[in-house]
Amino acid sequence: MTNDVEKRWNDPAAFRGAALYVVAVVVVAAIWLVVARTAGSGGFTWTFGVTVILLCGGIGALVQTYRVWKRAGSWPIWQGAGWFLFALMLASLGLAT
Repeated sequence: MTNDVEKRWNDPAAFRGAALYVVAVVVVAAIWLVVARTAGSGGFTWTFGVTVILLCGGIGALVQTYRVWKRAGSWPIWQGAGWFLFALMLASLGLAT
């Protein structure tokens, strides 16, 4: 069992997976933003869509955190990914025009 107090987490594969997950969620949100702005939708529509995408991505990362924790893996990496996506979600709320 991994000592949760230990701060020297070294799992390049888990970090790579979490980073790719965050990049994929951000790319999907950016595509939504570009398509909604190009289509001329109102500010509420595209901001709400980006916010929902980032929220779902953050929830997905925290679900993965729990799954990795149950397997006694490097769960803080996924928890950081989830909190990063939640922070982006909050920042996206300020994009409404």
